[in-house]
Amino acid sequence: MMTIENVTSLVRPNIVSLKPYSSARGEFLGDNKILLDANENPFEMWDMENINRYPDPLQMDVKQRIASIKGIKAEEIFIGNGSDEAVDLIMRCFCEPAIDRIAIFEPTYGMYSVCATVNNIGVEKFLLKDDFGIDADDFLSKVSNSVKVAFICNPNNPTGNIQRIDVIEKILSQFNGLVVVDEAYIDFCSDESVVKLINKYPNLIVIQTFSKAWGLAGARIGLAIANYQVISFLNKIKFPYNVGVPSLQLLRNALKNKSVPRKFIQQIVSEREKLKEKLMQLPFILKVYPSQTNFLLAKTKDAKRIHSYLLENNIVVRNRSHEPLCSNCIRITVGTPAENQILIETLKKLNL
Repeated sequence: MMTIENVTSLVRPNIVSLKPYSSARGEFLGDNKILLDANENPFEMWDMENINRYPDPLQMDVKQRIASIKGIKAEEIFIGNGSDEAVDLIMRCFCEPAIDRIAIFEPTYGMYSVCATVNNIGVEKFLLKDDFGIDADDFLSKVSNSVKVAFICNPNNPTGNIQRIDVIEKILSQFNGLVVVDEAYIDFCSDESVVKLINKYPNLIVIQTFSKAWGLAGARIGLAIANYQVISFLNKIKFPYNVGVPSLQLLRNALKNKSVPRKFIQQIVSEREKLKEKLMQLPFILKVYPSQTNFLLAKTKDAKRIHSYLLENNIVVRNRSHEPLCSNCIRITVGTPAENQILIETLKKLNL
């Protein structure tokens, strides 16, 4: 099992020696400050408080609120401009371009490979089993020494399923690298988050987002949760003011109203099961896979035709046929009851 010292040794040498950009805002934490440090416009010209000022670079007040909700420490949280920023920074922090690699379990979220390609990092691909579960033994026996980070999307996109906790722990305990568990859809899931394991496994990084269940996709706020040393390196290389004042204010308001997302999560899960039943009644839908997310993956007779037909009728879904194990599959996000009804009524008119 990896220790914090082992994890620290994975950091790229130039990142270890990097002197980060220093913001004076982190040097003074009191109130009633006279801010003459950052060359801002001192006048509040617009209808939002403090929009003329740069935000707290480490978002400490918001982290304290998140920490109290999740039962962790503020220093174990990184807040990013969407969770994609965390994915990118993890690669830039731990993977040497043209030398190191990441591992992914296909089919999975496409941005892992995109970020790796942008950063000139190789990708080792491991196929999920027919039930979309991870074969830990296959991964551990075949993964090369050049793989620094393994990404596990859990619940998985586009398949919608959850990975077994014992499988994730087996990889965490035996893989000599970082394991990033992307929990973008965890709020729709009946299983628990692996956040509780961050102090047991120093090589674990958990990614979460406020884009899905919390309804803040337009605000672009994501989290990385890990031991404080990993988080300190991510903070070291991020842009100084990476999350804007409006987004942070929206998040503060949302965190005060936790019952609101809980209510809509229940409605989305209920709608998901209703939508699944109605889809399975259509003659060209061969299978709808079990889902622990806010979307459904459906195997069809002709995904390309269905996708095009829905676009012609102003309904946008995703054709996932190019993904491994997803031949003729479409992915459908659960909409409002009215949107779901329009989808079903439209599909009923398709002759296929």
